Amino acid sequence: MRDDDMSGGLRRARLAVAAASLLALMAPGALAAWELTKTGTAVTYDRRSLMIDGRREIFFSGAIHYPRSPPDMWPDLIAKAKEGGLNVIESYVFWNIHEPERGVLDFEGRYDMIKFFKLIQEHDMYAIVRIGPFVQAEWNHGGLPYWLREVPDIVFRTNNKPFKALMEKFVNLIVTKLKEANLFASQGGPIILAQIENEYQHLEAAFKEDGTKYINWAAKMAQATNTGVPWFMCKQTKAPGDVIPTCNGRNCGDTWPGPMNKSLPLLWTENWTAQYRVFGDPPSQRSAEDIAFAVARFFSVGGTMTNYYMYHGGTNFGRTSAAFVMPKYYDEAPLDEFGLYKEPKWGHLRDLHHALKLCKKALLWGTPSVEKLGKQFEARVFEIKDQNVCVAFLSNHNTKDDVTLTFRGQPYFVPRHSISILADCKTVVFSTQHVNAQHNQRTFHFTDQTTQNNVWQMFDEEKIPKFKQAKIRMRKAQELYNLTKDKTDYVWYTTSFKLEADDMPFRRDIRPVLEVNSHGHASVAFVNNVFVGCGHGTKMNKAFLLQKPMDLKKGTNHIAVLSSTLGMMDSGAYLEQREAGIDRVQILGLNAGTLDLTNNGWGHIVGLVGEQKEIYTEKGMGGVTWKPAVKDKPLTWYKRNFDMPSGEDPIVLDLSPMGKGMMFVNGEGIGRYWISYKHALGRPSQQLYHVPRSFLREKNNVLVIFEEEGGRPEEIMILTVKRDNICTFISEKNPAHIRSWQRQDSQITAKGGGDLKPMATLSCPLKKVIQQVVFASFGDPQGICGNYTVGNCHTPRAKEVAEKACLGQRTCSLPVSADAYGGDPNCPGTTATLAVQAKCSKRSPGAPGAAAQ
Repeated sequence: MRDDDMSGGLRRARLAVAAASLLALMAPGALAAWELTKTGTAVTYDRRSLMIDGRREIFFSGAIHYPRSPPDMWPDLIAKAKEGGLNVIESYVFWNIHEPERGVLDFEGRYDMIKFFKLIQEHDMYAIVRIGPFVQAEWNHGGLPYWLREVPDIVFRTNNKPFKALMEKFVNLIVTKLKEANLFASQGGPIILAQIENEYQHLEAAFKEDGTKYINWAAKMAQATNTGVPWFMCKQTKAPGDVIPTCNGRNCGDTWPGPMNKSLPLLWTENWTAQYRVFGDPPSQRSAEDIAFAVARFFSVGGTMTNYYMYHGGTNFGRTSAAFVMPKYYDEAPLDEFGLYKEPKWGHLRDLHHALKLCKKALLWGTPSVEKLGKQFEARVFEIKDQNVCVAFLSNHNTKDDVTLTFRGQPYFVPRHSISILADCKTVVFSTQHVNAQHNQRTFHFTDQTTQNNVWQMFDEEKIPKFKQAKIRMRKAQELYNLTKDKTDYVWYTTSFKLEADDMPFRRDIRPVLEVNSHGHASVAFVNNVFVGCGHGTKMNKAFLLQKPMDLKKGTNHIAVLSSTLGMMDSGAYLEQREAGIDRVQILGLNAGTLDLTNNGWGHIVGLVGEQKEIYTEKGMGGVTWKPAVKDKPLTWYKRNFDMPSGEDPIVLDLSPMGKGMMFVNGEGIGRYWISYKHALGRPSQQLYHVPRSFLREKNNVLVIFEEEGGRPEEIMILTVKRDNICTFISEKNPAHIRSWQRQDSQITAKGGGDLKPMATLSCPLKKVIQQVVFASFGDPQGICGNYTVGNCHTPRAKEVAEKACLGQRTCSLPVSADAYGGDPNCPGTTATLAVQAKCSKRSPGAPGAAAQ
């Protein structure tokens, strides 16, 4: 196997390799003192890159967090990541799932990190473990277990003895488990890097001297574990000792100068492929072109590792998400929430990885130089002149104008905000702005299970509680987190007060107003057992006022407020001091003025009756009486049974008719939903919720929903998800002259690529083939995937050619040429563009066509 073709597989160290030969490959003094064992792989580094067994390498990594997908999805996710050109998988380790109670450990099911890292090794890939143990990650409490808050005198993430002792104990626990499974590269395992702490630099400033002492201690503590691989800290410019500082962000090639220690490599540990979203956020995306530009830029300035955060986001099941974060996590990543290819993002980055691998020798051993080609234009070159090895990155940083740049006597068209990669300093093998990868469209399909046995039952949360029923009674309303201990989202706050006749408003058209000030995150209010309304805060402003008119009476009145959270905060200094729950309560509009009930005496009831009885489990639901369901009823548990939809496509619930609450399938927490909170465009941030097939059985699954505000459960739909509509849209008149290297040998000849005709490729998911060509046109087609239209230069023969080449195939290639389709190159307005939309489906037994790949 040629070095250029090596996949980054886990090669065993050869005992015959002498230390002198390793040193000869690196700059003097750059070798880190990582011990090479008899069966392991040496991971070292110099300024140019990490090294595997003394040889420089480039790394394309993707973040996939094991608890955010069920274990049956892990092999497919890892395989698709490798197919996309990655050679590394990265994951955090989550303290609060592994030690939910002090001394109680859980490494089973979705939490089986050992199984996850072993699967990475089985796929012949490397791994990065980010132990933290504070991880943020939009994860509940940043990954720190709640019980830490109850340790006397503790302050998180600073020079605090109680916190450091418990942190060190957990780090050693994780390292020991990984060592026992031989998962570090020094033992022959896949893990080549480990992270301690996470994005600490801004906290170091907050804690001042104690912050600096803490981060120095954390580095020494981590290195004392003797993993045999380098440690790193992200967003920590002054990482202590041999710990490698790394960059997180969208544009690390422009915003980060790299480690001050010039013996350390430039590593990018979080390249954000989208934006995580919270309830209340409108849709957002990051284009494939922009991500590719950022990666090409980073490699052009000397970077040799990027990690996509996330490559697959998955789902925040149950109560695992941080405050206001939705269950779907980085759905816009190259692999979406369901593990399906998101095209063209997945394919465009795959093509970029291939292009950079062609240039590996120049990138890792070439001499770098920079040639300014204009105010916002430049060429960055890596060259080994005596070996005729060269790569050039032609950059256009202008976001509005395309440009033709002259480099070494040759003109090159470089589109706006793009980089063209010249693998031999002559041939353009990739342009970040020109997408050759196919597109696809995600569709959701109604299933018969929606209407079959669509019979709902309900259980009321019994009577609205009163002050005297509460066991916890205090003068003021107490802080919510200290009450729930992160076992539930909910606390009832209750109080009672008396009114005289002359307290009531004289006018009948004036109603008193209940005003409840809360620290977050949402609340539902009842007065005298009558629902008066709900309110909520936002991710940016968690304190909020609930103000609702109500009816009061002479005599004793009862107020009950169900206050809830949507996860604990996940970042910032003094995280252990963050609060939630109600604060000030007043009655406005009384004849006697405002009545302040803040110190009136409050009762507290933690959790819901349904939670305490675990009626979302099949065992617990038999302990209560269920009645025929009534719609639009707040604080109600609903349940129905359904069979699993046939096939293998992912399953989702469309909860559009509901309000706010949480859901369970066969006792598994699917996550929180919040349909009533509309973003600025007038729609909920998330209305479709993933139900993994591994949570289901073939027949008689039980769906249980707790609805806070009122909804219509009989209108909930059970859907399946597909990305079977695939498209290509490529022009023959590609000014960048992209070489179609995807289907050719990786060797780049000295001959330029301008004379090569581009090719369009369509590819179905595994186990599926192209069943139908829905649209095909050459000339000047318009539109986007799923909505193409013909132009004035349309060639009817295009569909015939596409059908002949593609029907029955999993993958097919089509020429992008007027000759192939009988097109008129002189047609006014032609863009010489091929647009094809095809539909994939699972092959029927005995169907004609080549075997699916």
